[in-house]
Amino acid sequence: MNILNRMEKKLGRFAIPNLSKWIVLIYIISYVIYYLSPATTVQFLLEPYAIIHMGQVWRLITWLLVPPTNTNIFFVLIMLFFYYSIGSSLEKTWGTFRFNFYIFSGIIYMLIGAFILYFVSGGTVGIGFYFSTHYINLAIFLAYAATYPDMTVLLYFIIPLKIKWLAYVDIAIILYDFIKSDNWAIRTSIIVSLLNFIIFFLASRSYRSGLTAEKIKKKKSRFFTGTSGTGFTSSTASSQRETSFKSAASGKITKHKCAICGRTENDGIELEFRFCSKCNGNYEYCQDHLFTHTHK
Repeated sequence: MNILNRMEKKLGRFAIPNLSKWIVLIYIISYVIYYLSPATTVQFLLEPYAIIHMGQVWRLITWLLVPPTNTNIFFVLIMLFFYYSIGSSLEKTWGTFRFNFYIFSGIIYMLIGAFILYFVSGGTVGIGFYFSTHYINLAIFLAYAATYPDMTVLLYFIIPLKIKWLAYVDIAIILYDFIKSDNWAIRTSIIVSLLNFIIFFLASRSYRSGLTAEKIKKKKSRFFTGTSGTGFTSSTASSQRETSFKSAASGKITKHKCAICGRTENDGIELEFRFCSKCNGNYEYCQDHLFTHTHK
């Protein structure tokens, strides 16, 4: 957790806000290309042989434009809406930097996995078909399920199920595919996607806020439950604990100030501030640091 905090202080300004929007846009572009010219996507695959021996370095990026195998327009629209929704929720809960870190580390792991397999297998050609965004999507879904295990979704728009049960089913299917398949390209894709999920949650405990939110809400009615589903005292409800701060940038008196980054409500109307009930003192944080700070 301390490692990610240090990284955020140094690299946080480079994080892409609302990354889910860009992910969905990439998917839309990939499906348009596929429908217009399916053969073109073959030139986009993450094929180490073509990158090393033919100089097709664009494949290091264009494999992200290869759409998942399901091309039914109805299911595509559902998928785009679903991943935009869960991605936006994760970004609000974790903060922009951590969500960026999770997505881009998954992409980097996939690149590393493809080249390791290429060299270990002695230069196998054709493994690019198995390295795609499919398992990156799976890692996003598992992260959401770990953060909001008790969130209820409607399966086929009819059957209410807690998302953790869908995650268990997905994990079972993945393990079955891993054991049954004799293709190490598939196995490697599964390993690197799950590796990203495991490493991230070992390095960060921000997901635990989502796991304990329901208990906090039941035990302490004074806690405010936000849209992200985690329990912290509301800045509005805790007006008796608010302290006025003077913004160094504008010289204006402010009511809210993040104890980590120092931002106030004058730095953006979109900013939200909450007091942390677990900190020993009246420490207030912005939405980017509410779930990621070290309790004082």
